[in-house]
Amino acid sequence: MGTVITIIVVVLVVLVAAGALYAYQRRKTAQLQERFGPEYERTLEERGDRKEALRDLRAREQRREQLDVHPISAESAERYRAEWTGLQQSFVDTPGEAVTQADRLVLRMMREAGYPVDDFDQRADDISVDHPEVAQNYRQAHQIAVAQTQGQVTTEDLRQAVTAYRRLVTVLLETPASRNGHTDPKDYS
Repeated sequence: MGTVITIIVVVLVVLVAAGALYAYQRRKTAQLQERFGPEYERTLEERGDRKEALRDLRAREQRREQLDVHPISAESAERYRAEWTGLQQSFVDTPGEAVTQADRLVLRMMREAGYPVDDFDQRADDISVDHPEVAQNYRQAHQIAVAQTQGQVTTEDLRQAVTAYRRLVTVLLETPASRNGHTDPKDYS
């Protein structure tokens, strides 16, 4: 009889441990889903496997923790705002050139903020940790900028690219105190 009770206790302990592990994993998944929002869904769709998508998002967070990302200085922010205003005004006469300039402006801003800028896909993944709400906009805008160099876009495509770049420019120019709902990536490690 003692052996049966021992087996039952061991089975119960294993079941409780498995349930706790399952609940922990669900909570972590929910945190990533909440943190990354639409970027979570995009990554899940791209990867085709939930575990692989979660691994990817966690790896992005870990990589981001290693970066020295910081707000753009007030001086630079004013200079970038002025450049952005001029760029938007130039869109009417030269929409293709405005998109090219927007792509370069965002690259400079990201570099100054401390993001590595060598590889576009990595850059988009890095920005998705801090600003998941604009990461997809950035991908779309950059895709249009590349297609524009090959003459494969319409004026409407170019307008959408500038609008998408504007969203990224806006978040890059925000100060930490002005961000609503921004959470430090370390909160989810």
